[in-house]
Amino acid sequence: MSLADLTLDQWRSFDLPAARRVAQEAAELVGGRVTAVETVEHLGAPLHRVQVERGAQEFALIPGGAVALGFDLDSWRPTPEQTADYAESLEQGFGFGPDLRSHLAQMLSPRRSVTLATVLMAVEGENLSESPADMPAVLAARGLRMPSSDEWEHACGAGATTLFRWGDECPLDRIPYGDSSGPQNQLNAFGLRIAYDTYSTELTSDVTSVHGGDGGESVCGGYGRMLSWLPLATANRNPYLVEFVYGPDGADLCEDFTTRPVLTL
Repeated sequence: MSLADLTLDQWRSFDLPAARRVAQEAAELVGGRVTAVETVEHLGAPLHRVQVERGAQEFALIPGGAVALGFDLDSWRPTPEQTADYAESLEQGFGFGPDLRSHLAQMLSPRRSVTLATVLMAVEGENLSESPADMPAVLAARGLRMPSSDEWEHACGAGATTLFRWGDECPLDRIPYGDSSGPQNQLNAFGLRIAYDTYSTELTSDVTSVHGGDGGESVCGGYGRMLSWLPLATANRNPYLVEFVYGPDGADLCEDFTTRPVLTL
C-alpha cells in the first residue's frame, strides 16, 4: 500500500511502533527527518501525531481516506447563549439572516464525503511572498503546493464533526483576539497551529473560499462575541471575504495572507 493511500481509520489502528515506522517512511519520501512522534487523546481514542522537518520547516502527517467534511446544520442545535449573542449582533446591524442557523448556512461549507490522500502539511502557515495566482509556482520550486480547501478543512478538524475543531461551543465572555487561554491556542489533533487567530486569513488552491480567519474584520467591526469566533470554525469559508481577497483591493495586501504548504507523498 502506498503511504498516500493510508486512511485515518487505519492510522488510528496502529500501535506506536507502527506509527514510528510510518513516520520514518514519510520522512524518507520527502528527504526530511522525523522530529516527533507522540500519542494524544482525540474523539475518545488515541491518535498519533507525527512531525517531520524538511528544509527547516515543520510538517505534520495528515492521514486521509474517505472523510466527512462540512457542517451538518440539520443536526446542530445552538445553545441559548449562542442564540442570544447572535440576536445582540443583529440589533447592531451585523449577521446574515434572522437567526444563527441561517447565518451559518451562508458562511460554512455543507456536509459532504470526500476521499483525500495522506500528505504532510506545514505546522504553521506562511505569509504569501507573491500574489495568490503566483504562489503555486513559488511553492512548486520548493517541491511544495497549496492545499485544497478540502485538505485544509480535514487537516483542521481531524475527523471532528463539531462547529469548531475543539467542540460546538466557544467562550462567549470574550473574543478570540488577545485571548491567551482559549481553546484556539492549543495545537489541533494532528499537531497543527491552525484556526487560532482571526487576523490570519489562509488561502488554498480554491479561489472560492478562505479559511482560519477574516483578517480581523470581525474584531474591528465590533460584530459581537459569537460572530467574532466563527471565522475559526472548521468549515468556515466566508464567501464575502473571498470577494475582497481575490478582488483588486486584495492584490495589494497579499503579504497579509498566508497559505499552508503541502508535501505530496
